[in-house]
Amino acid sequence: MHDMRDTGYETLPLIEARGLTKHYDGFSLQGVDLTVNEGEVVGFIGKNGAGKSTTIRALLGLFPTDGGEARVLGCPSADLSRASGAELKEQIGVVFDTLSLPDHLRISDVGRIYAYAYANWDARRFARMIAELGIDAKKTVKSLSRGMGMKLSLACALCHDARLLILDEATAGLDPMARDEILDELRDFVAAPGHAILISSHITSDLERIADRIVCIDEGSIVFDLPKDSITDEMGIARCRAADLERIANSGIIPDAELRYLRHDFGIDVLVPDRFAFAENFPEIPVDRMTIDDYMSLLLKGGAR
Repeated sequence: MHDMRDTGYETLPLIEARGLTKHYDGFSLQGVDLTVNEGEVVGFIGKNGAGKSTTIRALLGLFPTDGGEARVLGCPSADLSRASGAELKEQIGVVFDTLSLPDHLRISDVGRIYAYAYANWDARRFARMIAELGIDAKKTVKSLSRGMGMKLSLACALCHDARLLILDEATAGLDPMARDEILDELRDFVAAPGHAILISSHITSDLERIADRIVCIDEGSIVFDLPKDSITDEMGIARCRAADLERIANSGIIPDAELRYLRHDFGIDVLVPDRFAFAENFPEIPVDRMTIDDYMSLLLKGGAR
């Protein structure tokens, strides 16, 4: 967890959405609530088509919404796409899941263009970052692999003195070593006072390493918003037989409203809110540590009593 000690003053959320709604043919965002506070890394997860990218684009004011409200750095999201929001946009670093730069540009030219676009562009840091990330400044954007393209996008987002990073699948396409490099950069970023990160990702193992809180969206609605440690440090998965499930249910150790399970050919996985208490009460039933993927699967696909 990042340092959230009392500093003697109240800080406002860097992102705050309440009841965010957007209707399309066949899909709707349905009253999305989302908050990102100073010093936090919030992991945003969900299946493909669940609403992650739509939520992020709504937060950035890239289209009009049908209901609710959202503010980024205290500014209404709708104003971010207007001239009045230009100064605040300097403080937001954004990476989408595709590289949005002209193919013919050389990497060295990208830095020069960004120097005109951002008042606080740090050319020295950009040159250092692309060198550290293994990006050849003489190459063109078109010649970059997907992974290298994502590295370039992240370098651009990190080099104009942003306070807030909004990253949509920013580690997609990166090999494990490259992801380690990027995660180190993100840790350094959020350690600075007044900074925060919202990051959507299908690679939940990355979020287990860096996130403070996990928000899951499914079919346009938020289904859980929990501290990451409560999932990975407190919860567990009991590996049961059918008779074990009945004993667990009848024991009352797991409230009926929280008892969820998945049946497999080899047995039943049961969601355990407190794996340590469970192990004391059922020492003969194996209980494993919960992962973010496990919890999402049990919550979205699991049965309930």
